[in-house]
Amino acid sequence: MRVLVINPGSTSTKIAAFENETCLWKTGIDHPAQEIEGFARVGDQYEYRIAAVLKTLALKGDALETFNAIAGRGGLLAPLIGGTYFVDDNLVRVLQDAPGGEHASNLGGIIAYHLGRRINVPAFIVDPVAVDEMEPLARFSGLPELPRISLSHALNMKAVARKVARQIGKTYQEVNFIVVHLGGGISVAAHYKGRMIDVNNANSEGPFSVDRCGTLPAYQLVKLCYSGNYSEQEMLNKITKEGGMFAYLKTKDARAAEKRMSEGDSQAKLVLEALCYQVSKEIGAMAAVMAGDVDRIVLTGGLAHSQFITCEISRRIAFIAKVEVVPGEEEMEALASGALRVLKGEEQALVYQA
Repeated sequence: MRVLVINPGSTSTKIAAFENETCLWKTGIDHPAQEIEGFARVGDQYEYRIAAVLKTLALKGDALETFNAIAGRGGLLAPLIGGTYFVDDNLVRVLQDAPGGEHASNLGGIIAYHLGRRINVPAFIVDPVAVDEMEPLARFSGLPELPRISLSHALNMKAVARKVARQIGKTYQEVNFIVVHLGGGISVAAHYKGRMIDVNNANSEGPFSVDRCGTLPAYQLVKLCYSGNYSEQEMLNKITKEGGMFAYLKTKDARAAEKRMSEGDSQAKLVLEALCYQVSKEIGAMAAVMAGDVDRIVLTGGLAHSQFITCEISRRIAFIAKVEVVPGEEEMEALASGALRVLKGEEQALVYQA
């Protein structure tokens, strides 16, 4: 079985070809900013990006007609359970209309759909960021007007959870894991018997990351919002693009921060320790969600390449469960695996209903 994987970013499109679980090749297509800016809406870019994908396939000497399925990155959809979703007319319409917001990931399903139609093969999306398997108790925030919302790095977290489960001789549905995605945003999730029953929304709560604030003192935040010093958009930028490590160190590069720390910068050391401290606190909270019944704690994402960060977190939380470190992201592999599970009859493709 051959699967073509499409993962669009704001100014690039990652594509890869898989033969069963083996990646045959993987590459990225850069899209010049001036060309992307020529489109009024993200959804309008799909034909432009399809042309770039087909050009790359030709350069690779790989024919579109040889693939059994196309898998695209899922977008900002209404809350849905995790799994592999068949991309039909309805789902394409929703991704095109973008009720959840304009985002490059919305293009993944659209591109997959149109490429699939060309060769009469199915198109899928897998575990989009809107995966919502939270239990009722997890939705309470303290204000009825502000229910907690599940938005997370579900694709990579679920893929890594399945991988670690296989390594210990179990299925994802048999294990209780706390999975931590350490990236530009940080997601900490309780995975209970194949369901992500609680997770922080990396844009608005949980640990601070390289540029996001995470949970903030609510009373002080309200006062800051009404101080007259910031517009609504400036405040949103402040907490999602200009907060976290960047607010303290004026860099979004964790490697640069570590280098400063190694050269004796005490502030850099303190901020990195604080990031690890907050991640550890969130892991402890998720352990309480599962009443301490935790088989593994899994650290993944780009920041998991840092030995300092993984060791500092592990030092604090190893008493809960054994810690596994799976650095980087396995999004392309996760997309291919989701499609293959359906093609091989191991999983039923879901249909998006909203």
